[in-house]
Amino acid sequence: MAITFVILFITAGLFIWGKLRSDVVALIALLSLTITGILSPGEAIAGFSNPIVLMLAGLFVISGAISQTGLAKTLSTKLLNSAKKNELRLFTLTMVVAAALGSFMSNAGTAALLLPIVFSMTREADLSARRFLMPMAFASSMGGMMTLIGTPPILIVNNVLMEKGYSGLGFFTVFPIGFILLLVGSFFLWNSSNILRKNEKKRSSGFGDAKSPTELMREYQLAENLFRIKMNPSSPILGQKLRELNITRKYNISILEVRTQSQGTGAFFKSVQHKLADADTVLNGDDIIYVTGAFADVERFASENALTLMDTTQTEINKKTAAFAMKFDDIGIAEAVVLSSSKLVNKPVKESGFRNRYNINILGIKRKSEYLLNKVQDEKIQAGDSLLIQGTWLHIDELDNEESDLVVVGKPSEEASKVTLEHKAATAAAILVAMVAAILFKLLTPVVAILAAAVLMILLGCFRNVEAAYNTIRWQTVVFFAAMIPMATAMDKTGAFDLTTQMVLNTVGQYGPHAVLASFYFGALVLTMFISNATSVILFAPIAIQTAQDMGVSPYPFLFAVATASVMCLASPYASPPNSMVMSPGGYSFMDYVKVGLPLQLIYMIVMVLALPIIYPF
Repeated sequence: MAITFVILFITAGLFIWGKLRSDVVALIALLSLTITGILSPGEAIAGFSNPIVLMLAGLFVISGAISQTGLAKTLSTKLLNSAKKNELRLFTLTMVVAAALGSFMSNAGTAALLLPIVFSMTREADLSARRFLMPMAFASSMGGMMTLIGTPPILIVNNVLMEKGYSGLGFFTVFPIGFILLLVGSFFLWNSSNILRKNEKKRSSGFGDAKSPTELMREYQLAENLFRIKMNPSSPILGQKLRELNITRKYNISILEVRTQSQGTGAFFKSVQHKLADADTVLNGDDIIYVTGAFADVERFASENALTLMDTTQTEINKKTAAFAMKFDDIGIAEAVVLSSSKLVNKPVKESGFRNRYNINILGIKRKSEYLLNKVQDEKIQAGDSLLIQGTWLHIDELDNEESDLVVVGKPSEEASKVTLEHKAATAAAILVAMVAAILFKLLTPVVAILAAAVLMILLGCFRNVEAAYNTIRWQTVVFFAAMIPMATAMDKTGAFDLTTQMVLNTVGQYGPHAVLASFYFGALVLTMFISNATSVILFAPIAIQTAQDMGVSPYPFLFAVATASVMCLASPYASPPNSMVMSPGGYSFMDYVKVGLPLQLIYMIVMVLALPIIYPF
């Protein structure tokens, strides 16, 4: 037992020290317990097959799909836009939306999604972003206490209950707790967050200078030279490959994309397929092609080949730009800077070989403050030029990796992940609803329902590829849980839990279950100030359930007290990812969290000690 406590205290010290990653610390603790003989090798690796670990990995994939399809962003933006410039309405909706998303997504994912949206809306409404960002971060944690899958501590509580022979939690068993947290928190934060306005300075959003494809399109004024042409069945160029037509040389225009009406319709299929035009592309009678070049050249091309120019004047183009803007889910655009050592220097664009080697088009050149877009194929590339390139995100990434004397600005694979697959939003929503129904009506166990939903998200195209799905999994968190769960086994084997339980009963047990409940809440709250909330619950949950059994009362209020206290640790910017994420954009200091978060934590403690035994009787 002594060795177990020593390893536990050293592990806690390493967590507090913070110089090593949490998953590395957890693995060190696991190895120490195994080497000292406290755990057998089988017991040590049992955590990697624990349902919690599998559910976490699946939930990361599901959360990533919700984000990747734009489902969460679209719903959030529409709801928050309805507030207009009314400060109270925007504040209320921000809290509700953050809590709603937090009940299905990780609190970190929720905060990352809402941060730029809330920042932008407060700026447009001329409101204080400082008053909104911290409450939004807190609300994302409140939402985690509304569903079974909202936060890892609830999954841990559910797992401990089932291991001890109790009934597992339903999908919405903890919803009353989350609702109370949101109600009390919203009222308190609306009245107390005014103090955050003091000493406010104008700040940038802190989101970096990377340009999105839409921003690049605007900067290079690409839309002003972008035209739609409808193919006609009687056109003489139908059925011919673009390499045979020599359109670029003959008309000084470039065909960028070809869009074809898809046979499939509905949420599971794209209604329009769009692909990059290459030398082997064959034009069909129902295609719409997107071309760039001078209006006179485009008009001549359409006229001589019996095609329909869908936009007849340059004025009309400018008016309709938003209606047919290029999509960037599969095909993207990026900037590539030419280094002085590049073999491309002094070569015309048409001899760059980008199209043949990478299937990438060069749409334009930025040379100092000048933008070159017309007849760009004959322009000689110079050192320092920024090339506006177009291709699939995979091909742009390939170019970036293979061309050492060319620097692609930003990371194409990351830019691709930011472009949402909006046509799959309904698919993601349907899978999410089906998963919730399967858990709610006990058609499947939670772990099976979550893993099935994750696999369906991948198979039905809510990600560009399987690699994108794997990239959404936070492996550090998964390994951390797998390595820390055996710590509870070690404490149970060595009698550490029994000893701690007796200490709790001897100290506060004589004052009744409410006093024990308060002690567990306070203990978990203090511990989470220094280590992760998951670690707190892993350590406290078995003690709480053993204490309840020795007292002859229900363990549910004790366990929910531990989970609530661990999740709602608000007095530090480092207690949870959402708190730290908004610190810089909001311009908060450590004391801002203490002034706002600490009183709310104490209020929650009083409310929960009184409310939990009423909702979940002893």
